[in-house]
This record gives sequence, structure tokens and C-alpha cells, in this order.
Amino acid sequence: MKPIVNFIKQHKTSLLISVCVSLLTILFCVLIAGGIFLFNKNLIVKVADFVINNSSIKFNASSQKPSYEILPEEARIVNIVEKTNPAVVSIIISKNVPIIEKYYQQFNPFGDDFWSQFFGNEFNFEIPQYRQKGTEKKEIGGGSGFLISADGLIITNKHVVNDKDAEYTVLTNDGKKYDAQIIAKDSFLDIAILKIKGNNFTYLDLGDSDELKLGQTVIAIGNALGEFRNSVSVGVISGLSRTITASDSQGKVESLEKVIQTDAAINPGNSGGPLLDLNGDVVGVNVAMETAAENIAFALPINMVKPIIESVKTYGEIIRPYLGIRYLAIDENVKTKNNLSVNYGVLVVRGNSPDELAVIPGSPADKAGIQENDIILEIDGIKLTTDKSLASIINQKKVGEIVKLKILHKGQEKTIEVKLEKAPSNL
Repeated sequence: MKPIVNFIKQHKTSLLISVCVSLLTILFCVLIAGGIFLFNKNLIVKVADFVINNSSIKFNASSQKPSYEILPEEARIVNIVEKTNPAVVSIIISKNVPIIEKYYQQFNPFGDDFWSQFFGNEFNFEIPQYRQKGTEKKEIGGGSGFLISADGLIITNKHVVNDKDAEYTVLTNDGKKYDAQIIAKDSFLDIAILKIKGNNFTYLDLGDSDELKLGQTVIAIGNALGEFRNSVSVGVISGLSRTITASDSQGKVESLEKVIQTDAAINPGNSGGPLLDLNGDVVGVNVAMETAAENIAFALPINMVKPIIESVKTYGEIIRPYLGIRYLAIDENVKTKNNLSVNYGVLVVRGNSPDELAVIPGSPADKAGIQENDIILEIDGIKLTTDKSLASIINQKKVGEIVKLKILHKGQEKTIEVKLEKAPSNL
């Protein structure tokens, strides 16, 4: 212990200097570390202030929740939906269906009572059987429609109301139910007109489908899947003047011409609902979708439906002009196969059965002298092609109107006049 004390006495000055230097070094490190921390803290605060002040989302100091504004283009769609929704209806399909009862029938594989004397009922089996026990009314499907008059006229698809044994109820957007009467069903277009009792209904205005442009925004409203009433979807016009072959749930197939293609979501149950432009006017009646693809749906142009509406309003039924021929549209393949001289127009031909004559007796075509194997090239100067079909042109005419047909008869061109008549109800 004594040597250590002597060492301290001899070197006390050096030790004191070393202790002071060490303390100063520690203090300097603490100050440097503190400065770095304060610098970093200020930097973090400045970065946070920059992010908050330059963010596209603004915060309310009182609620600390982001506030959003509806963009002008969104506001227009919202306003249209609010305006038109009350005129879009759901159509409920109800029908008496059998009540199937399950019961069990005992069965003995040995076939008589002899074995039962010895073994009892141990060899009896219960086999499930089914039998009908009355009927009950059930909802079996649904579709869409829209009001076109204040007194309750409604447009929908024919395939929505095509079951003669079913009953149809209209459910409006405010939850009220109305029994629907079928006024007319069109044999050419997939269109039907219903009537419900009442007045002062909100109804939709009809637009001009001939003015539609590719890429134009459209809105579809309908009873999606027969469950989600007044569902709204938005898309664009994807195509015009399409020709499609559509089938319903019962397997019935029909060909529809000059339909509108859209990518607005249309699902089963949307059939019969309106396709609207950004003025809130009806430009189409939703009719079909492509199940093998996404975002491919179709609507009937409203300009093709207008004559049906006017006919029902005027006459109480659909009065459609007809020519009275069976025909085959000519294209390059038909020309080659039949050794024809032209690749457009329609060839007047008979059907598959003997009673399906090429020219219907007593029809306007028969009265004008049109014969089997004649080729109709033009109607009122309009060349008949895949884009301009005979049916679509005649459909736009009126009963009693006289049309000029350019035909090819036994290799010779000639022009004849035909007075269109009312199509029979069985066509």
C-alpha cells in the first residue's frame, strides 16, 4: 500500500492532467452526440412538415380525417342516376311449381310373407320415393324494365316475360309492387311492353341511338342477378351495328341485328333495363351478355324500339310491316356455293319443310310478282349488305308505305314497287 501512495505523491500532477483530459473528452463526445441528435430531430420534423403540407390529401385539424370532393364528371353521373333511378323497375317472375314430397316405401327382396314368418321384418328395405303434393307459388326469376310514360307503360325484353304460365310483378324503386299486364311482345325484336295501373309515374326520355359514337360514356341500370335491384354500372360504347345470336335460359335462340356493344357490366337480371347517355336519355335496351368473355354486353338501339312504342300507344298493339318472303342473305360464300352473279342482296328461297314457301301466298311480295330464286338487290336505293339487312330496313317502314325494290329476275335487273302490309300475328 505504501508504494502506491508514494507513486501518487510523485506523479500527482501528471495524474491530475490525465483525469482532466479524460473528463473533457467525455464531455466533448456528449456535446457532439447531442448536436447530432438535435440536428436529426430537426431534419425529421422538417421532412414530416414537407410531406404533410405537400400531400394531395388534406386533413381537417379538428377531425383528423381526409375530406374528399366528387369530381365534376362523377357528379354528372351521380345526378343522372338520382334522376333516372325512380323510373327503373324490377320485374319479378312468379309461377305455381310442384311441391315434391319425399317418402319411404318398404321392400322385401324375397317377394312374399313366407320368409317373414321365420325372420320377421329384418329383410325389409326402405327405398326413398318422391311424389307431388300440390303446388305453391314461387319466384322463379327476375328481370328489369323502365317506365316510358306517366300512366305506367314499361319497356322490357320479350324473353323476360315469355312464360305464358307465369305471373309478373313490377317492383318500383320505392318498394311498391304492381301487378303487370303484358300489352305486346314483338316477334322481330326481343322487346315487350307491360302496363301497370297508376298515374304520375316518373319515366325516362328516349334519346337518339343513331348519334352514338365509339368511346362514348354510358350508364346501365338494372336488377342484377335478379337480386340486386337498381344496380348501376358505367362503361363506354365498345361497338356499333353488331349482329349476335343470343339464347335464353330455356334454350331459345334468336338473331339480333345492329345491336350496341358496351363494356358496362350487364349481368343476368339486367335484361330489359335502360342504357343511358350522359344526358340521362335512353339510347338502348340491355338485352344480352357474352358469358365466355368479360365486359362484353349488348343493347338494342332505342331507335329500333321507337316504332314499337308508337304502334302500341296508337293502336294498342304492335303493327309491323312485312314483305312476305323467305330469303338467304348473300355474301361471297353464298355466291360461290350457289353460283350467283352477285355477292350482295338476298336470295328468295323456300324453307326446309314443304309448307315453308319462298313467297307467302297473298303477301305484298306475292302481289308484286316476286318469285322464288329472285334476288333483291336494293330497297329504296339502299344496297342490301351484311350491315344493311332487309329485315332492319323493312322494320323502319310503316304499314301502307310503298317501297321500291331493285331485283334480279332470271339475270335481268328491274325495279318494282311494293305496298307494305301489316304482318300477320302468327309471324
